Amino acid sequence: MGNKRIHFRSRTVIACITLALVFSLQIVAIIAQFLSHQSSLHQAVDNVQKRISLDSAFLDVGNKTLNTPVNQFAITQYLGRLNDTLKREGYPVLVERIQGVTLDSEDLQSYPNVIPVNFVNAEQEINVNLRSKSASSSLTFSWGGFIISLLISPLFFVSNRTRKKRNAVEEIVPPTPKLVINLKDKTISNGIDEKAVTLQNKPLCFYTALVRYCIDNPFEPLPPHKDVPQELMTLANKCFGRLIELGHTKRKRPDFNANLDKTLSEIRAALDEVFSAYNVEKETYYPPRAQGEGSRSKQHSYALPNIKEEDIEIIGN
Repeated sequence: MGNKRIHFRSRTVIACITLALVFSLQIVAIIAQFLSHQSSLHQAVDNVQKRISLDSAFLDVGNKTLNTPVNQFAITQYLGRLNDTLKREGYPVLVERIQGVTLDSEDLQSYPNVIPVNFVNAEQEINVNLRSKSASSSLTFSWGGFIISLLISPLFFVSNRTRKKRNAVEEIVPPTPKLVINLKDKTISNGIDEKAVTLQNKPLCFYTALVRYCIDNPFEPLPPHKDVPQELMTLANKCFGRLIELGHTKRKRPDFNANLDKTLSEIRAALDEVFSAYNVEKETYYPPRAQGEGSRSKQHSYALPNIKEEDIEIIGN
């Protein structure tokens, strides 16, 4: 029953999308047809005016200066011939009147809009009335837009299903924790929950330096029975200077070589708390403990060989 409901909902969505596309593309088609009609009408009026202007030299339209009358029969015949040509060539206009002589034709009923045109010939002004088709006569249902709508609408459905699947996968895959060192509030956290542990100045600076050192030197061992490398000491001292700038301390820099085991122990305790729910991920950030005593412990290293730049975020550095 649930699958049928989902299937029905999918069909409804497709139908709604198709109708929306049909409506939208028909609106676009109507606007295009209207603009095309207006352009054609403007061009037709110009062409007809030029034609009448040229023919008026041979057409007996009368002359006010010479007081000669208009030859109504000749103009009526001319109007009939001119309109036949305009209809044959598909013009959206017909000529109804020239110099007061009106053509009585049923064809003009299909051209409801009157367009008066006045222009000056060599000797006198000529008055012409044109009749044009309404804009609605050129507006038709666009079958092209309808077919395009049918072709495009399934793509929306496929895209929507792909997006839903991707979102479902994103919901299933849990976020990956990462080490966040915040020098502004002297805490470390995992970047997922709100759990954050505050570290003292010395272990915080040493651990921040250790992380940076191991990223830059991934294959360099750090045996606890030897002095801390100078590069690591420099990074730790630089971090302590940053804490001074942030106003956390005014004490002199500590000796990071002294009490190294205690410093590492404090760091491990903080990581145990921060990554209590992520034991596997914690190993990337956890300085290894010594395994065994005597000669075997000399092979021990507290370096972080697997840590990478994308695994950490340092705030306030």
